Amino acid sequence: MDEALLRGLTPGVLAILVRRGADFAAAEDAVQDALVEAVRVWPASPPRDAKGWLVTVAWRRFLDATRADAARRRREDRVEEELAPGPAPGVDDTLQLYFLCAHPSLTPSSAVALTLRAVGGLTTRQIAQAYLVPEATMAQRISRAKRTVSDVRFDQPGDVATVLRVLYLVFNEGYSGDVDLAAEAIRLTRQLAAAVDHPEAAGLLALMLLHHARRAARTAPDGSLVPLAEQDRGRWDTRLIAEGVGILQTALARDRLGEFQAQAAIAALHADAPAAEETDWVQIVEWYDELTRLTDSPVVRLNRAVAVGEADGPRAGLAALAALDASLPRHAAVSAYLHERDGDLATAARLYAEAAHKAPNLAERDHLTRQAARLNARRCR
Repeated sequence: MDEALLRGLTPGVLAILVRRGADFAAAEDAVQDALVEAVRVWPASPPRDAKGWLVTVAWRRFLDATRADAARRRREDRVEEELAPGPAPGVDDTLQLYFLCAHPSLTPSSAVALTLRAVGGLTTRQIAQAYLVPEATMAQRISRAKRTVSDVRFDQPGDVATVLRVLYLVFNEGYSGDVDLAAEAIRLTRQLAAAVDHPEAAGLLALMLLHHARRAARTAPDGSLVPLAEQDRGRWDTRLIAEGVGILQTALARDRLGEFQAQAAIAALHADAPAAEETDWVQIVEWYDELTRLTDSPVVRLNRAVAVGEADGPRAGLAALAALDASLPRHAAVSAYLHERDGDLATAARLYAEAAHKAPNLAERDHLTRQAARLNARRCR
């Protein structure tokens, strides 16, 4: 059973059901039922048209559930007929579905969470990590969002800014998390940037391309993480870097700066440095100052502390870090790095071990554990 095929078909099938009049929550349940049936049936009897098969089965499941629910009998009046079997339209509905999930009846944060769960394929835990909230809190938020849209018609799609935020979070999870969604996020952002006149769409596309250009160098052959300063820059994709820089320059020339453009500018400065020691950290700090002004995000301030530590020395970085909440994700890892650069190996080793315990994924945990072991070995010499 090709699970990647099923994941790829799911957004389009869900979009067709929504367009036919299914409310979002019921449509999602029906599609999930169809996927379970596909796993059971396809190995012995694969369909000629996989998407058409899923649409037909999912629509039947939706009809059955609607008729069985007395509280939703009024929806039966809108059901004209069952979708006929046969080839389904070969149209990519994914981006449209992103807009439909960003419904005006939802707050932006709820719309993002719902889309990440229903379309992006992320787990509630992964979404909670992206939002820096407990998993239980995020589960409640997603449940409320489903209830909110369960009785509305999806004829008022959400705005571009919300869709951009969803794509940004999907890319981040695909780039650094357990689920590989980065390439799909880039594909959809290309579509969006070509379809709308929005400088932040271009900024986000540039940011994704510049980060994706470094992807091959981010891990060693054994799967371990390679920090930016230690990466083999010869493995960076210069074609993607050139494309990303060109898109960014065009966006910046419009003088409508946004957070994605500022992040892309930082990524471009890293990409422009032939070696880690040649990185223009002073200019990076200036861009972080702009990004802080735009977002006032604690994560941005955390990254700025690293940049300050590189530009002005580790003690300046630690001073910037001291103003932040120590419970912030990756705070301990940043503190460990700055203490190591300042020569306090004992504190750095302790903080690396603490950061490893809090790491959001196995690769990061292993990297931080090795950093702690390396410093402890140096201290014992």
